[in-house]
Amino acid sequence: MSSGPVKAAARPASQGVNRLPEEEESKDVLVNVLGPASIAGMAPQIPIRRKPRASFSGFSHAVSDFRTIPQRVASQKKSAVIANNTYQYDLGSIHQTVKTIHEKATDELSVWDEGSHPHPHPKAPGWLRRCVSTTFRHRRGTFDSPSRPATANWMQNDTCCVPISATGAYPPTLPENGSSGAAARAAAAAQNEMLDYLRKYKKDRRERKVRGDTESGVGIDTRSVDMESNMARQGSLLVPYHSQDPADYWSDPACQLPKELFTQVLSYLDAPSLISSELVSWRWYASASDPLVWKQIFHSDFRPQTQTIPENSPDFQIGGRGTGNTQPGQDWKRMWKVRKALHQRWTDNHAAAIYLEGHSDSVYCVQFDEDKILTGSRDRTIRIWDARTYRCTRILGVPAKSHPTPSPPLTANPGPRPFVRLSSQRLKMELSLQVKPPLHHVGSILCLQYDDDIMITGSSDCTCIVWDIKADWKPIRRVRYHKAGVLDICFDKKHVVSCSKDTSVCLWDRQTGEQIHRLSGHRGPVNAVQLRGNLAVSASGDGVAKLWNLVSGSCVKEFPSKERGMACVEFSLDSLTIFAGGNDQVIYQFDASTGELLREFRGHSDLVRSLHLDSANGRVVSGSYDTSVRAFDIRTGNSIVELTAWTTSWILSAKLDYRRIIATSQDGRVVVIDFGYQLPGIELLEQHPRLDMDSLSDGLALLKVHG
Repeated sequence: MSSGPVKAAARPASQGVNRLPEEEESKDVLVNVLGPASIAGMAPQIPIRRKPRASFSGFSHAVSDFRTIPQRVASQKKSAVIANNTYQYDLGSIHQTVKTIHEKATDELSVWDEGSHPHPHPKAPGWLRRCVSTTFRHRRGTFDSPSRPATANWMQNDTCCVPISATGAYPPTLPENGSSGAAARAAAAAQNEMLDYLRKYKKDRRERKVRGDTESGVGIDTRSVDMESNMARQGSLLVPYHSQDPADYWSDPACQLPKELFTQVLSYLDAPSLISSELVSWRWYASASDPLVWKQIFHSDFRPQTQTIPENSPDFQIGGRGTGNTQPGQDWKRMWKVRKALHQRWTDNHAAAIYLEGHSDSVYCVQFDEDKILTGSRDRTIRIWDARTYRCTRILGVPAKSHPTPSPPLTANPGPRPFVRLSSQRLKMELSLQVKPPLHHVGSILCLQYDDDIMITGSSDCTCIVWDIKADWKPIRRVRYHKAGVLDICFDKKHVVSCSKDTSVCLWDRQTGEQIHRLSGHRGPVNAVQLRGNLAVSASGDGVAKLWNLVSGSCVKEFPSKERGMACVEFSLDSLTIFAGGNDQVIYQFDASTGELLREFRGHSDLVRSLHLDSANGRVVSGSYDTSVRAFDIRTGNSIVELTAWTTSWILSAKLDYRRIIATSQDGRVVVIDFGYQLPGIELLEQHPRLDMDSLSDGLALLKVHG
């Protein structure tokens, strides 16, 4: 071996690669240590290909070829394919060679003192002096796997001088005194090896899949053999979402079906099952909590039933629908929970009683919606109340010249009691609320009905007055077709039907007020009437309810009671069912087509004075002279609500919607039986937006609490 450095042969200019000075120095050192023959005998045909780089990490450049050899050796075969030629290497001999290089270089070029930093020889190259003078403070690696190959056992006893990259499934070994650059490159090599392994694994999985017609989707099977076997072994449909078994993914419909389709499937569940499905996994929770699913659940449970409504049927709505507004972004799940809580309050008879005090005599009639409540009284006035603040906002008519009599005090009532009692206080400025129109009634207001455009009232003065709501409640016309008091009235988009104590029923035009038919046949006062399209039904004190054809003006069917007379009647929106009640304390349900008696509702102990049918929620409410208000389920006939003595006298009229019953009494009170009072989230069910909370607080301040 020559003592002087051997210059490397110059690379031909055609290759276009210039060797850096640091690379020349590294080559010289290897030749001095091992000799030209040793270097040439190890791998004479292996071309060394490196990118030009600046040297700052010292000695690692000299042995970079030897350090990178294990990266090109497979863990099982320990072979490398370079330039289309295969060479076999012994991993143990490579490690021993690298160790020998380090020992000889250290002995010749530096002097090591025990316990101190190395001092390089003054004539040593600059890169070696910088390398040896560097302080090594890195922690030694602790990979002592018992399954490590035997060729690497020398690292467990001797000091590792250079980093060993990962081979196969074993992590890289970091040197005890190696430079930081070498350690970083070893870690990067280990990470790259892991990424290569993952890419190969994914590629193998894709190759194992069965490819079919990807355009039409026919015959596509994306399950691998391993997944099918795991599915068969599992035998369960639903699995935890955090499972690592690939078969779990294919057995979960939430993972396989499109989200829209899976959401549609869940919409067929009932609400309790849907709530339980939210606990399966996060995928199920996301689909089961979808607002579209809960919208369908809400509508299936609480939406008004679809009915065939005759042409020209009235478009007025008593009370609210309880289905929320039409604005997007509603919380349907919470709305469903509010309706369920509200339904439970109906079942438990848990309600608040709010008394509207203002009339000076008996209150005969009432109608309401979400915004207002209208009442007619024997004191000849019509009062308009705010449905949210319960404040009287207007008084129509000239009150009777009589001193108002205070309502009798409320007494403890048997049965369910209101959990809170509130009553509106009389305003000192009531005189400013009174409107004295040129047309007004001079008798008791016995009946009223309104829609979005007009209100029609009937009185004991034998007349009816039509009011224009949009023109600030201005009276339009007065009609007189009866010889006695007008007891009830009903209208639709074309016709108006009124009934009277004179035993007659009159049909007249809504637009012109001209009479069309005068229906005769009852032998007693006609107390109530209902209109549906070309049909009308009337109930009389003679104990018979009659169904009339308004085109011909003839009676087509009769519905007799078992005893005594009838005082009230209701006609379903689809014209299929008739409800009637009277002096025999029974509510009858008839089939309008056949006249058959379908069911009897019992429970009152005196005359049934008022009826109202809420087809949307399947309830019918009745008010009786026994001072009680009852609500029945029209599907089962069972009694839902039994409220007795919430007023001190007869119940003359009662109406209901999804959340409340409003009843009028002979004692001059109007009682609002509110099952949704202070129920959290009840405002979500309202169709119209609420007013601001300041105005609401001002209105509720007018209420006083009773013990």
